Amino acid sequence: MRYVLLGDIHSSKEDLEKVLDHIEAVAPEATVVGTGDLYECIISKKDITDFKFKNLEQVMLNPQGFTELLNFPSVRGNQEERIIYITETSEALRESLNSMPDVIELEKGRVIHGHQWKWGGNPWSLLETDVDSPLVFYGHSHNSMLSIDGVNKKIHFGIPYNLTGENVLVNVGSVVDNREWVIYDSDENTVAFMKA
Repeated sequence: MRYVLLGDIHSSKEDLEKVLDHIEAVAPEATVVGTGDLYECIISKKDITDFKFKNLEQVMLNPQGFTELLNFPSVRGNQEERIIYITETSEALRESLNSMPDVIELEKGRVIHGHQWKWGGNPWSLLETDVDSPLVFYGHSHNSMLSIDGVNKKIHFGIPYNLTGENVLVNVGSVVDNREWVIYDSDENTVAFMKA
């Protein structure tokens, strides 16, 4: 089975439309799954207090027609978590964000946003993971990356990479700014990094 994984859209409708057009041209039959941070929260985490906003439009970007493009399941990212935390409203979109799972299981792996792991350093990068699956797709850093058993592979777009290994991490890149996404073929055990 073929999957498309994409995330870190951050409410960029233009970038998402370009990526969805590319997916339609390259892998129209694939099942699409999101890696989180679909929306952009406009309240910085350093500005969070106990105050709760009453309207989602006060805390997030949601261009007209954007939500309708998100017709695929996705894990919850740190942007969605922040939006939920700082609002008190019965808006349907908030309930939808609140119901997003932290993990989505695929046939041979799982999807997680990645903000749950330890990040830091200079340059800012992934320092430590908590992984109990041999194959994990994630986002968060906006950088496409493939790590197999602790070894980072050089990425070339449009080329399938074999995913054989005991600990395989695939960062699907970001839709916002980079227009990146991946095709995962569970039968062939490969991933191809794509750029619209």
